[in-house]
Amino acid sequence: MFAKRLLAVVVPALLASAPTAHAGVSLIGIGQLAGTDLSGLVQDKLENGVAQNIVGGLGSAIAWAGGDTFLMTPDRGPNAEPWNSTVDDTTSWIPRFQTVSLGLASASFSAGSVTTLTPTLTATTLLSSSTPLNYGSAPVLTGGNGQHYFTGRSDAFAAGQSTNSDNARLDLEGIRVAANGQSVFISDEYGPYVYQFDKATGNRIAAFALPAKFAVSKLSSQGNTEISGNTSGRVANKGMEGLAITPDGKTLVGIMQSPLLQDGGTDASTVRIVTIDIASGKVTHEYAYKLDNIGTATKPKYPTVSEIVAINDHEFIVDERDGKGLGDGSNAAVKRLYKIDLAGATDVSTLTGAAALASAAVGKSLFVDLVALFTANGFTPATIPAKIEGLAFGSDVLVDGVLQHTLLVANDNDFLDTVGGLANPSRIFVLGVTGDMLPTYSAQQIPEPASLSLAALGLGGLLLRRRKA
Repeated sequence: MFAKRLLAVVVPALLASAPTAHAGVSLIGIGQLAGTDLSGLVQDKLENGVAQNIVGGLGSAIAWAGGDTFLMTPDRGPNAEPWNSTVDDTTSWIPRFQTVSLGLASASFSAGSVTTLTPTLTATTLLSSSTPLNYGSAPVLTGGNGQHYFTGRSDAFAAGQSTNSDNARLDLEGIRVAANGQSVFISDEYGPYVYQFDKATGNRIAAFALPAKFAVSKLSSQGNTEISGNTSGRVANKGMEGLAITPDGKTLVGIMQSPLLQDGGTDASTVRIVTIDIASGKVTHEYAYKLDNIGTATKPKYPTVSEIVAINDHEFIVDERDGKGLGDGSNAAVKRLYKIDLAGATDVSTLTGAAALASAAVGKSLFVDLVALFTANGFTPATIPAKIEGLAFGSDVLVDGVLQHTLLVANDNDFLDTVGGLANPSRIFVLGVTGDMLPTYSAQQIPEPASLSLAALGLGGLLLRRRKA
């Protein structure tokens, strides 16, 4: 096994004993990741000068892979450094997931204190297709073993619907592990798409088609241009942000970050949830989820959804947040986890428009206010990460000898190690949840993961060929 120990330093002040912000949910651990990954991409830098193997942005999604193993993904790569506004400063970053051993199994947890975790990166898996992809005007990325790699470049598409699965551009936003532990499901914002990849090789093995209402027909490498050119479909950069899998491994549940254009776009209140039967590959239901109004009654303003995770086959936790906090140079105000139940919820497949969706939205109840929880544990609104995006349940742990569930919360730092003079790491926050808070919780049963190596991932002697399309 090729393993790499990564930075795991937590500001001591944040570890001081402090009361929890919600009875039954407490902050019990924090770890963080930085450095370089195990992709083997060391020969070239990206168009903006950033290294291709930089570790960052990991909290875009996190998934439990069994035991003490988790998969984490950045989204479309480092694009905070300006270099070309015609492609929204996106780069030829190859989408990937990182395999991480978090250290939960060996950690000791006590009520009223926060344990420092030291995650270990054990593998990096690049995502590819065995068949050619549409790279548009972006560089073509192929490997020495016949791989056609996906890319973060926003111009890597052909004419037609945005849901064309042959398009090379990929913006990872959700990841879940299949029931047998051998493959992963990933949701994307560009399409939006839901793809299935072989967990060991990163090769795509299936694509799940979403209804045409989610696609846009006038594509652009600039998000704002794409938004203004369409009246129907997903809002650019606000596609399928969250993805859950039911504990039985039979159903995927995806949620949009913002309302579709025909449902009012970012000015509206209600996003769509879709359920996909994995065996048939078909979308089976659509539901509506209403966002909080964080503005006023006369001037509404709405946050976005970043993730959804399954409690059981019908109950879920949804991550609803603003974009404020560390990374944005502002103060965090809204980072809330809500509990929803889709049993008996109204199917909105035939409904269109903001008012129709809002009136049919599923009920929700506050599970935990993360701003309150984090400030009770030494953070300030200015040091709470702006982009709390990843959610995953992990294995149960003992807290003062009492068994608790773990709920992992991860942030996307946009590959920016510092912001405004403040450290801005990719953090993993471990929440301890008492059994009474989730009496109906059912853990996904995933086989223990086998050891992975660069050779097993097909990355030994990787030759990356880059040419202009």
